[in-house]
Amino acid sequence: MRKRLWLFVAALLAVAVTASVAVAAVNVKRYPVATFGDPDAASVTLRGGNFSGLGNVPAIATLTVTATVSYDCLNPQGHLSPGQNPVPAQPGAAEQDLGNADHNGRGTINDLTATATAPDPPPSAKEVGCGGNGSTQWTVVNPVVTVTGANLTITQDGIIVFCRNYTEDGIGTAC
Repeated sequence: MRKRLWLFVAALLAVAVTASVAVAAVNVKRYPVATFGDPDAASVTLRGGNFSGLGNVPAIATLTVTATVSYDCLNPQGHLSPGQNPVPAQPGAAEQDLGNADHNGRGTINDLTATATAPDPPPSAKEVGCGGNGSTQWTVVNPVVTVTGANLTITQDGIIVFCRNYTEDGIGTAC
């Protein structure tokens, strides 16, 4: 009889703990807005995110930026022509502690900026589409990195508690 009572109490406690975790949720007071750099810039800055319900476990905001890179092609005679195939850039990432552990579960994103960069080493002339069939005598020059999107994730103890994708409109959508 005691064993059954103990199992019942343990099951009831497990349900209570699970229910309290399920009730805890991040509340968005103000969504962060993304500002994409000018057409030739490769960065995105998030501003204005304000969250509550984060508790006292530190929350970390991570902004990841994706981009493409276009190159010019320099032929052996010194003439430039545009490359035909943009290539993926090196993604950029930046992190910020939201400060919620010291502010009663409220956290804020303050000017979080991430920048994508051209690949290092640069792609080959063939990858960029220089010289018709990608002649190896062409040189890849003048990289222009163009941001294509950004992603914000907020994690606590490695668990994602908030996620948003951004494009040039800056408003973003849920992941």
